[in-house]
Order: sequence, then C-alpha cells, then structure tokens
Amino acid sequence: MARIDAKYLLDFEKPIMELENKLNDMRALDTNGLDLSGEIAALADRVDDLRSSIFRDLTRWQRVQIARHPLRPYTLDYISSLTRNFIELRGDRNFGDDPAIVSGFATYHGARFGYRDRTVLMVGHQKGRDTKSRKYRRFGMPNPEGYRKARRHMHLAAKFNKPVICLLDTPGAYPGMEAEERGQAEAIARNLFEMARLPVPIVVVIIGEGASGGALGIGVGDRLLMLENSWYSVIAPESCSSILWRSWDYKEEAARSLKLTASDLVNVGVVDQIIAEPLGGAHRNPEATYAAVGKAICDVLKELDPLSAADLLQQRLDRFDQIGIFEEVS
Repeated sequence: MARIDAKYLLDFEKPIMELENKLNDMRALDTNGLDLSGEIAALADRVDDLRSSIFRDLTRWQRVQIARHPLRPYTLDYISSLTRNFIELRGDRNFGDDPAIVSGFATYHGARFGYRDRTVLMVGHQKGRDTKSRKYRRFGMPNPEGYRKARRHMHLAAKFNKPVICLLDTPGAYPGMEAEERGQAEAIARNLFEMARLPVPIVVVIIGEGASGGALGIGVGDRLLMLENSWYSVIAPESCSSILWRSWDYKEEAARSLKLTASDLVNVGVVDQIIAEPLGGAHRNPEATYAAVGKAICDVLKELDPLSAADLLQQRLDRFDQIGIFEEVS
C-alpha cells in the first residue's frame, strides 16, 4: 500500500498516521541493535486493526471526501492503464473543444481480463493535478461543447459498431454564464436522448464524483458500475446544505440524507454493481483499482456482446423503467 504524504491525509486518517509514526520510530530503533520485533509486530497489528475499523464504518461524508482525494486516479490514468493506442479526438464541430471531457478511440486490454482486445470509445471527465491543469480542465466541469463532442464521438462509435465506456468524475456541469448562453441544458438533454437509443453497448463507471446533470450528460448506459468510495447524486452535499439550511455547515447531514454512496444506490436499483477499492481508497493502490475496474468492464462487455441492437435497446429501456420505488393507494 502506497505511503501518503501527511498533507494529503484526511482528518479521519490522522489517528492511523500517529500509530504509523510510532511504528516507524520503533523500526528505526530496531535497526540500531535493539530487538523490538515483538513490540513491532504487535503495533503493526494495531495499525492494521485501526485502519480496517475506520474504513469499514465510513460515513457518507467521509466517502465523499475520499472520492475527492487529490491523488485519486482520474480518467486519463484509467485510459493509460486499461488501453493502448489511445487517440484523443477534439472539438464538437460547432464551437470548440472542451478539455473537461476527454474522448477518443483506443484498444482495450480485454485479453488481460479473460476477454479479448478490441477497439472501444473512451469518454470521461478529467480533472487537473495542479493549479494550472485544474484551471485548464475547469476541475472537470464540462461546457456544452464537451457534451456535444462526446455525442459526436458516440455516433462515430455506433457507425463502426464499437462499444462506449464512460468514466464519470465531475462536481457538476460548468455553471458559468457563457455555458448557459451556449445551451448547457440542451446539450445535456440531447445527450440523454441520443445515448438512450445508441445501438452499441454503453458501460458507465463512476470513478469519483458523480454530481447532477454534469455526470448524467455522459451517464446513460446499459450498466452502471460504481467504485466503492465514489458518490452519485442530483446535487453535491455542500449545495444541498446551502439550499436547505442557507449554510455549508450542514454538508455532513446533507450527505446522509441524500444517500449518495454506492451501497445506497444499489439498494434502490440505480447502480448495478459496486467495484471494491483497496483499503484506504483507490489512491492507496491505483494498480489494484485499475485491475478491478478493467475486470468489471470486461465482464459487462462479455454479457452484452451477444445481444442484437434491438435487444440491447430494449434491455436499456427496461433497466430505466425499473428504477425507482412507488406505492399506489386508493
């Protein structure tokens, strides 16, 4: 498991760091001739037990924090690990390019996961790692041209009968005036309409944040998979708190009420499968996370491949018809 710099530790991880520091101090003494093997083993067990207990009982807000971790893998990291020969396509042929959404064709490493290598369209939100790239990517918040770019490429995938894999990780669509002027709502709505009837398999994976229409704009598919510590909701907890309580101070209560975690959404039929993360989150062991996501995507593609276009579209329609719970009263 990767060691994380103290500045990247979340508040609830600090007790683990304190024990780990003591463990490292004891190991340093052990190398100076003192035999502390018994004490070291006992303390190491305490560290493991504490880490397991903390991450076994995470609150919804704590999972939101992990989903936003600055070291968490982003879309281009998954593309680099799970595909080869990625060719990014840019522009919506209408206004311009949107770096908050990356899209292009690549050869998927299906043989690595007991399937077969094949060409797929990869689409996903992309955040930045530093101030410059975050500004360039707008923190993964797309403009209308981003959704139109994705839609153009999806039609291209359908033309050549290639599956579409969408990776969601956005705090929402870009809220600027220029985005509204260029038709933000129409671009998202058009994507929902077009993706609902796209005659090729669509696999959607929530790898981090899945907020509002910003995520839904490339989030319609045959299967919706979700990483264990990601979240998916009509609104972010802070925004919900601001609307209901006129303050961000109630964001934790908002997260509880929104029921935005993977287990919550599986229970109501919105999400089809939870992909387990390494203990501590995807950023603790990115390679294991890539392998888990890659295997899950391949399993879905194997399931969808034999279906005709008509059967695929009917199953997609049935899936959305079954979402939600209601009760009729006389």
